[in-house]
Amino acid sequence: MKYTCYGHSCFAVEIMGKKILFDPFITHNELASKVDTHAITADYIFVSHGHEDHTADLLDLAKRTNATVVSNFEIVTWAGKQGIEKLHPMNTGGKWKFEFGTVKCVVAQHSSSLPDGTYGGNPMGFIFMTEEGNFYYAGDTALTVDMELIPAVTSLDFAVLPIGDNFTMGIEDAIAAAEMIECEKIIGVHYNTFGYVKIDTDEAKMQFIDAGLELLLPEIGSTIEV
Repeated sequence: MKYTCYGHSCFAVEIMGKKILFDPFITHNELASKVDTHAITADYIFVSHGHEDHTADLLDLAKRTNATVVSNFEIVTWAGKQGIEKLHPMNTGGKWKFEFGTVKCVVAQHSSSLPDGTYGGNPMGFIFMTEEGNFYYAGDTALTVDMELIPAVTSLDFAVLPIGDNFTMGIEDAIAAAEMIECEKIIGVHYNTFGYVKIDTDEAKMQFIDAGLELLLPEIGSTIEV
């Protein structure tokens, strides 16, 4: 499966020929200044919660690419009022079989409001179960015992976890999360974008190695195989 990093918590995967974008926040991220958003294509855009550092480019990208926006009921309703036509509302605990595979929504412990200050509904994580592999995107979240339920849903090939601390899990909690979800390959997100989430990436990788885990931190704009 191809994984493309666009910085912060924005990334894309390609599954069964479909391009799926997550939490689009690019043009407001100085670290992603070399990313050309006009070159990004998407069939689906999944949004974990409403904060601006996950939705800043949502409307522009959804309109330009004609992608289907998938998120909780509140965010999808808000996007519809902004002129987005292709929408799929979901909520925690629910699952749906898309053309590329099945997605289940799971708990994320965080807050959620939209850029205009309105209520953003419950934050979520997503479990993707596909013929090309299974993965978990946690969204912004604290460490929570709900993660222990994930191995009962499916076995994971990799997981995308926040590691920047302050607003989300830090390195120690991300390692504990990896053990809870029984996944050895972790892609880190939500770090180094701004002062509150700056980390020592070399130290972070060593802590994961010491725990018998692998932490991948792909460069912004790069594509890796996972």
